[in-house]
Amino acid sequence: MKVKVSPELDDLQSLIDQLKKSSREIGAIAVFVGTVRGTFRDEKVLRLEYEAHETLAPKVLEEITADVKKKYGIIDAVAEHRTGKVEVGEDVMYVLVASKHRKEAFQALTELVDRIKTETPIWKKEITEKGAHWVENPK
Repeated sequence: MKVKVSPELDDLQSLIDQLKKSSREIGAIAVFVGTVRGTFRDEKVLRLEYEAHETLAPKVLEEITADVKKKYGIIDAVAEHRTGKVEVGEDVMYVLVASKHRKEAFQALTELVDRIKTETPIWKKEITEKGAHWVENPK
């Protein structure tokens, strides 16, 4: 299990390769790549800015990942989230789940992404042509 909150994400292919090496029982790897969208409602997005609680964010990511791993019986998981300025089209989050079968991989991936977005102390400021505003996490 690997979690990371930092200005840079690791190379996605290397994360997949690491997961594959973690067990000979892996039959599925599900991947979510969160990217910065160029519009918000009818506004043009210029960039996003992320802030995270330095010590708490990785801890919460680890707790969520461990909980989802246990709940769905997955083999391994990776969760990474960027901080700082992120331009439109750039990747901001990687979540990978390795399991024996695709069903539990998809279920675990969906819950993991949803919980990261709602429970992790990471805050997003959206910079648009009309100004800047903090985005509340969906509950």
